Amino acid sequence: MRRPTLFLTVGLPGTGKTTAARRIEIERGALRLTKDEWVKALFGPENPESAGDVIEGRLIQIGLRTLELGNTVIIDFGLWSRDERSALRQAATDRDATVQMLYFELTPAEQRRRLDQRQTEAPHTTWPMSDEELAEWAAWIEVPTQGELDGSEPIGGPPAGFATWDEWRGHRWPPSVC
Repeated sequence: MRRPTLFLTVGLPGTGKTTAARRIEIERGALRLTKDEWVKALFGPENPESAGDVIEGRLIQIGLRTLELGNTVIIDFGLWSRDERSALRQAATDRDATVQMLYFELTPAEQRRRLDQRQTEAPHTTWPMSDEELAEWAAWIEVPTQGELDGSEPIGGPPAGFATWDEWRGHRWPPSVC
C-alpha cells in the first residue's frame, strides 16, 4: 500500500494554489481542503480573521484524520509562515505520511491581473483585495527554503513556549472563535 501524501500549497492570493490543488485532487484522488470555500459558504461577503483560523484548524483535523486512514490530502491555505508549514510537516510525519510542498509565486502585476480577473468572473469565490493589502502580505510571507520544498531540511523544534508542534498547532489554529 502506498503511503499517503500531504500536499501543502504555499503562496499569496491569486498565485495558482487552488488551481493546482484542484488538479492534484483529480490526479491523485485526494481530499482537497480549501479554506476560502468554507469561509465563503459560512460567511458570504465577510472574511472574519478569527473564524478563518478556526476553520483552518478544523480542516487540518479532518486532513490529519484522512492521512491516518491512508488517503492523500491537499491543504490549500497559503501557509505563509514557516512555523505553520513545520507543524504540518511534523503532523504528517507523525502519521507516516509523506509531504510535498508546492510554492507559488508571481510578479505583483500578474498577481493583480489574476485577482482582478477572478473578481470580475467569479466574485462569489473571492473578496476584494487592495494593492496595499497585497504589498503588506508579500512582506509577511516567509518564502520556503529549497530544503523545506524538497524535504531535505529538518523540521526542528517548535517555537519557544511550546513543548511540541501539536501544542503549537492547537494554539495557532484554535478550536473555537471564543
